[in-house]
Amino acid sequence: MTRDHNATAARPRSRSSLVRATLLAGCASLLAGCYYAPLKDPTAYAPPDYRLRHPIVVKEKDHTVELFIGNNRGSLNADQRADIVAFARTWRREATGGIVIETPAGTRNANAAREAAHEARATLVASGVPAHGVVVRSYSPANPHRLATVRLNYPRMGAEAGPCGLWPADIGPSSKGWFENNAYWNLGCASQRNLAAMVANPADLVQPRGEGAVYQERRTFQMEQYRTGKATWSAEPPAQQKAKIGEVGR
Repeated sequence: MTRDHNATAARPRSRSSLVRATLLAGCASLLAGCYYAPLKDPTAYAPPDYRLRHPIVVKEKDHTVELFIGNNRGSLNADQRADIVAFARTWRREATGGIVIETPAGTRNANAAREAAHEARATLVASGVPAHGVVVRSYSPANPHRLATVRLNYPRMGAEAGPCGLWPADIGPSSKGWFENNAYWNLGCASQRNLAAMVANPADLVQPRGEGAVYQERRTFQMEQYRTGKATWSAEPPAQQKAKIGEVGR
């Protein structure tokens, strides 16, 4: 009777163990189905539009001018003064903050650089920059044995794109995109980067400028030429007309 009772008691335990194992296996399969493996390199899947792969970003960046100051000369030369005057002119047009003059510390030309910084500050103020908008501070160069410069910088809005030269995937026959004639990641990056570097006003990449005043004198002259039936285009010089072989275009 004891063996039968033990066998009867062991049978439900084995069934419950089997049920638990089945439930654990089902939960594991559900969790495995929800598992998401992140991409090692998201650039391997390039968007079809180069403007999405390499967008031009408008952000604030520094505009810097460096002045080379010798060890025994604390004054600025004529070219450096002209650079500072041009720097002040662009500051009035495009700056989003004040001007910072940085002088090297712990270098052989540190004393001369401080004297040159005072002259640079006076030149900026004389060129229309408010005195409270110029700050002079020192910096420690990475290599004190090299000739350190006096740096003038201010923040402005700029455009950037890139970085370029990324090749996250093979562009040959081993790539799936090669057979589908898809664009590779680096395509169009240089054009976007060059456009961002050449644009005069980064806001032009986002929205058009407002219309300014028209050249009223030129418009009045052109309308009068049109009203009287005369040519509205600029006439060619006589010497250029004589150089023509035929009479076409005269």
